[in-house]
Parts: sequence; C-alpha cells; structure tokens
Amino acid sequence: MLRVGLTGGIGSGKSLVGAMLAERGAVLIDADAIARQVVEPDTPGLTAIVDHFGPEVLTADGALDRGVLGAIVFADADERRVLESITHPLIRERVDAAEGAVAPDAIVVHDNPLLVEMGQYRNCDVVVVVDVPISVQIERLTTLRGMDEAAALSRVNAQLTRERRTAVADYVIDNSGSLDDLQQAVDRLWAKLTG
Repeated sequence: MLRVGLTGGIGSGKSLVGAMLAERGAVLIDADAIARQVVEPDTPGLTAIVDHFGPEVLTADGALDRGVLGAIVFADADERRVLESITHPLIRERVDAAEGAVAPDAIVVHDNPLLVEMGQYRNCDVVVVVDVPISVQIERLTTLRGMDEAAALSRVNAQLTRERRTAVADYVIDNSGSLDDLQQAVDRLWAKLTG
C-alpha cells in the first residue's frame, strides 16, 4: 500500500485534486467527509459538541449548524482546539477502518486539510500539497462559497501557513492556473506514484 497524504489550504482545490486522483484509480479517504459523519445527529461527536458549545450550535432540526460553530472556533483558537479534541479521535478511528478495508497494493490518498497540523503526514509515504496564493484563496471563498472577505481571511489565517505546509511536501501542485493545467499536474503526479 502506498499512503499519499493530500493537503492544502482552504480554497486551494485540494478536494478537486483528490477526486482527480480517485478517477485515475486511487482509493480516496476524505477526512472532511468523515468529519461530517462523526457529527451527524445522534452521534457521540455531536453530543460532545453540544455539551461544550451549547445548543445554539444546532439547527432547528437538530443538525450541527456549521456556520455558527465555525464562527466560534475560527475566532478563538482555544475553542478550535476543544472541537479538534472531540472530533479528531473519532475521525482517526474511521480513517483507520477505511484504510484497513483496502487492497494491500492500493494507492490510498488521505485527503486531509489538517494533515500537517495533526502530524498525520508522518504516517504517509508521499505528501502532496495543493497550493495557491492567498489572494486566490480569498477570491475563491468569496465567489464560490459566498463568504465575505473578512470571514474568508479569518478562515485562511486560522490555518497553517503555506510555507509550513509546503515545507513537508514531496510534491507541490500549483492550482492557480486553468483546469487543464491542473489535470496535467495530476497526470504527472499519478505517473510518479505509479511509476
């Protein structure tokens, strides 16, 4: 098994690269998708979040209100650490189970925005960072996700710097160009992973 850690800042296109690698035959384990699963209604994760942050982080139908919780944790690093202490062990358990179910000769891509922060890059054979300038991140977050500029900048600044992410990378994919440029970069990466 070849473990590929895939990460990048918010708005970098990391998830798109993950999907492209899956199209080429990789097994994709998406930490963001798993993070949503561990806080669904009636899960221990959501119960622990409500116990700490209060019922105001729930929608009227009892689901997690990500906007409300995000506003809290991206404004307060201590609160973000509390959230991570609740969710990270639950996510890790599911990631390990998913990896344990794949074929021994698979190329497994761990799509994880916090790969470096969590230290999980150390468990990977190859680390790939999808990178764009901060100005591109802000533009994408405001145009594609409807955030105002202050909220977008807050999210970017709450994450690890580009320099710290790329410092542990074996491969850096620049995603500030066209979709064709990105496809070609992923083709080159896939050739290296399978070569």
